[in-house]
Amino acid sequence: MSSRKPNPKAGTVSQRQLRAAELIRHALVDVLREEDIHDPALKDVSVTVTEVRLSPDLKHATCFVEPLGAGVDSAPVAGHVDEIVKALNAHAKFLRGVLGRRIDMRFTPDLRFRHDESFAAAERLNRLLDDPRVQADIAKPDADDL
Repeated sequence: MSSRKPNPKAGTVSQRQLRAAELIRHALVDVLREEDIHDPALKDVSVTVTEVRLSPDLKHATCFVEPLGAGVDSAPVAGHVDEIVKALNAHAKFLRGVLGRRIDMRFTPDLRFRHDESFAAAERLNRLLDDPRVQADIAKPDADDL
C-alpha cells in the first residue's frame, strides 16, 4: 500500500508552467515566421500558435496550431490541416533546436503539435445560436409582457 497522499492540486496548472508556456509560444511564433523549413506541406503557409501547454516537469510541450485560413473553404490550406500538423511534428526536433537557442530555460521541452479545434467549436456554436428555432426561443415574449 502506498503512503503517498493524493495531490489536491492535481490537474491544475502552476504559474511557472503558464509563464514558461507563454515564453515558448512567443519564441515559437518567431521561429516559425523567420526560419525556412524545407517541407512542401509548409511552403507558403502561415501558422498561428494559439496555445502551448507544458507538462508539470516542463519537459514536454503540446503546441496548438491553426494554419491561417484553415476555416475558409477557398483558402489554399483548406483541407490540408492534417498534412501541415504532420509536417510540423516531423520537424519538431529541428524546431526544438532553434527554440533552445532563443529561450532561457534549463531544458528545452520536446514539442508536439496538434490542431487547435477551438475555432471549429466556436463556429459550430455560432451556427447553433443562429438557428431559427433558437432565435424563436430567444424572441419569445416573457410572461411579464403578456
